[in-house]
Amino acid sequence: MKKIVLERLTLRNFKGFRDFTLSTNGGHVDAFGDNGTGKTTLFDGFIWLLFGKDSANRSEQKFEIKELDSSGKVLRHKLEHEVEADLLVNDRRRTFRRVYAEKWTKKRGSVTDSFEGHATDYYVDGVPVKLSEYQAEVDSLIKEDLFRLLTSPSYFNEQLKKEERRKVLLEICGDVTDAEVIHSNPSLSRLPAILGERDVEAHKKTVAARCKMINKEIEELPVRISEAQRNLPNVAHLDEELLQEDIDSIRSRIKEKEEELFRIKNGGETAVKEKRIRQIDGELLAIQNRLQSAVLDNVTFKRNEVNQLQKEYDAIRRQIDGKKYHIQQNEQSIELKSREADRLRTEWTEVNSQSFEGHQHDANCSACGQALPAEQIQEAYAKAEAAYNRSKAERLEQINIRGKAAKEEIRRLQDENDRFNQEIEQLSDKASELKTTLTVAEAELEELRSGIQDPNADPDYRKLLIEKEEVQQEINRLRDSANGELSRVQQELSTLQIDLRTLEEDKAKFAQVRKIELRIAELEKQERTLAAEYERLQEEIFLTEEFTRSRVALLDTKINSKFKYARFRLFVDQINGGYKDVCDTLYNGVPYDGGLNNAARINVGLDIINTLSEHYGFSAPIFIDNAEAVTQLIETDAQVIRLVVSEKDKKLRIETKNDNMQEAI
Repeated sequence: MKKIVLERLTLRNFKGFRDFTLSTNGGHVDAFGDNGTGKTTLFDGFIWLLFGKDSANRSEQKFEIKELDSSGKVLRHKLEHEVEADLLVNDRRRTFRRVYAEKWTKKRGSVTDSFEGHATDYYVDGVPVKLSEYQAEVDSLIKEDLFRLLTSPSYFNEQLKKEERRKVLLEICGDVTDAEVIHSNPSLSRLPAILGERDVEAHKKTVAARCKMINKEIEELPVRISEAQRNLPNVAHLDEELLQEDIDSIRSRIKEKEEELFRIKNGGETAVKEKRIRQIDGELLAIQNRLQSAVLDNVTFKRNEVNQLQKEYDAIRRQIDGKKYHIQQNEQSIELKSREADRLRTEWTEVNSQSFEGHQHDANCSACGQALPAEQIQEAYAKAEAAYNRSKAERLEQINIRGKAAKEEIRRLQDENDRFNQEIEQLSDKASELKTTLTVAEAELEELRSGIQDPNADPDYRKLLIEKEEVQQEINRLRDSANGELSRVQQELSTLQIDLRTLEEDKAKFAQVRKIELRIAELEKQERTLAAEYERLQEEIFLTEEFTRSRVALLDTKINSKFKYARFRLFVDQINGGYKDVCDTLYNGVPYDGGLNNAARINVGLDIINTLSEHYGFSAPIFIDNAEAVTQLIETDAQVIRLVVSEKDKKLRIETKNDNMQEAI
């Protein structure tokens, strides 16, 4: 752990300070002052010294270093504006100094100097260096971005963008892999086989694109079927009863041979059998969906119930932890107030026991040297004694007032702790009830998952499997005998060609009808196939969304476990059921920028700094602006410089703290 401590900070002609030195003695510091007395300037000077910017991350071209009058003009020119600091870096003293000055030159023939701009000089441990060398020395201590994160409780939440905050959190805690997410949720066990080589987000986009395409195709299929139906030839005039009797028998024989030949050439009988195979597959799938869909719906409903119970249970546990934390803080305050009351009782006893020790008055006149009358001496004595008694009574009264205030505060804090304990007991009972309900719901969910029926146990399902096998055997037989049958039919047809010529056109119409009807059947089958595929893809989308929900839960738990008080919301639900990446800091459920008070903001910022310091191995001075807003800061290993608004302090007043000692400067 690299620890950086500010031992001394000197500002000369910097933002209103003519010559001011902040000495910390290596300890914590409280800076008291009314608005405009220069509290924030201390932090500005420290940041400018190291990085050439102020505490708001503005460069020196965008904030004014020089002292200005009421009209915004520079009061005095040709001054050197400088900041110097002694730092203890792991108990080794390092000194940094930055000097900013105007450049004035007197041109030939001119009696006055002309302003040419500004120049900045740099010193490290008293030695002048170039800018690049100075920056390298500063960078060797700590990088600017990390330094700002570790020195200002508000920097992480108020100056970093959400993407930068997420990057810092994931760098500290690490992201979760797809394998971890899938392992955490048994319902995602089929997801790896579905994903293949793609990640979840890539697969989700692919499935969404495919669903969009399927929707488009399904919308087009009825139009194509209708178009095919309109193209069916009209064969009503070819009814056998309207044909000449002398060609009836020939037409019948030719028709039979043509139909047989058509089936052989185009695999008609085989196509019928294959069509039956596809129908059987559809019926098998329908039975499987019928047997399992109701159970899957129940599993989904019960899973949602378990998730809701878990959220309610976690919310109650967070309330209990928050109230315990308040009790702990109140107990610390009670101890401090009790010590104060004991000290005041001791002080009251000491003051009350004091008595007037007498008044020594010169018996001679200071002007002429003659002896003073006895009554004049006695009168002076009585006045001195009365003044002493009044002062003593006032002191005792002030001690009494402060003592009563301390006792009243102790009673208030104790009453508040009693109320918190009662609320904790009530919340604990409620949490216990919720835990029982949650356990029962989880058991019911597991029971539902184990109740998904195997379709092979259904008699209709087994019957269809047997029929499918028989039809497949018939298809194989037809394919084996197709060549011999084709030769025979062609030979028989060759003797009928002369009689067939006059009827070929009509015969072609019948063939065209069958072809179009087959096409319509194919389109209808395609429509069913696409609908089945769409249903399957919707299930895959559900699994990817369940994956996202599980990943959100794991990531929230992993990151929030690194912090004592701060909590982070990394995702928010979208109207379409998805998630949007965010990075909101929460405390007891209240967003940092959504109503959190200043005290909580400061302590949450310190909690974040503590975690960052531990992760990066750095500790740097923490400047806390508006520190009067918080009565109890959380513990931190870093040096703390509190900037406190104090109306009575019209000039900056510094108090240093070393362990339990205070020194007023």
